[in-house]
Amino acid sequence: MDLLKKTQELCRLYEIKPARSKGQNFLIKEDVYDQIIAAADLNADDVVLEVGPGLGFLTSKLAKIVKKVIAVELDDRLAEVLRIGLLAQGVKNVEVINQDILKFSIFNFQFSNNFQFQNSKFKIVANLPYNITSIFLRKFISADNKPSLMVLMLQKEVAERICAGPGRMSLLAVSVQFYAEPEIVQLVDANCFWPEPKVGSAIVKIKPRPTSPSQGEELITPSPFEGEGRGEVEYEKDFFRLVKIGFSARRKMLKNNLAAGYRIDQKIIAEKIKIAGLSENCRPQELSVDDWLKLLHFIH
Repeated sequence: MDLLKKTQELCRLYEIKPARSKGQNFLIKEDVYDQIIAAADLNADDVVLEVGPGLGFLTSKLAKIVKKVIAVELDDRLAEVLRIGLLAQGVKNVEVINQDILKFSIFNFQFSNNFQFQNSKFKIVANLPYNITSIFLRKFISADNKPSLMVLMLQKEVAERICAGPGRMSLLAVSVQFYAEPEIVQLVDANCFWPEPKVGSAIVKIKPRPTSPSQGEELITPSPFEGEGRGEVEYEKDFFRLVKIGFSARRKMLKNNLAAGYRIDQKIIAEKIKIAGLSENCRPQELSVDDWLKLLHFIH
């Protein structure tokens, strides 16, 4: 199938004008869809939450494999086109929901045909609008009822930040890796989309941890992303307070940031950093999640 031609035909037929403000860049490469499917490791019992299904090329592929696809599409016109297309194909295991994914709750929605989750397990597959990446991750990766797996198409630069290792860490990287194990599956060129975006993309697999690496303590999640939200359990709240203070001035040594943020003498902070097994002259981007956890033990 020539997906570029098919995409352009559907857009002409239904008078769809891809909106950059909504991140509407349609994926037009069959092999990239197949890579997304393979990364999601799907089976016949899976329930998949698809975000931004667009014209439904990936939706149709998912529907042939899994038990149920819940396709959440913000754009009214695209949601209607998707319903028409699935009806024409005779697809019956897809529920199209015309809502904002950031306001949608998969657990509180009344699905058709009395569909209900078994064990509340689901996976997320999303060709995500890049302008909602941070808040989307915050919503799902730190939720009490996490997806068992997420396979996301993200902006290449953001994907690389999320998956970075010590030496290139950021607040975003620590936040994601605290809750999950992310990996880049495949880089995707801009020419794989229509209209062609100005940035490269990447398929990212994110596997949430069953529990946060909290040394066995029960946690309720704050919002580590972009400094919003507050938690109810001290351990996790203290962890992200430490990390945010640590990254408050990225170019400075960690001991300087912590001394200023906690209002503790720099010599005392330096000693705590050394006791945690780290160099007293280390910088925040050099620390792994495990390093931050070790440091937390001596800071609090």
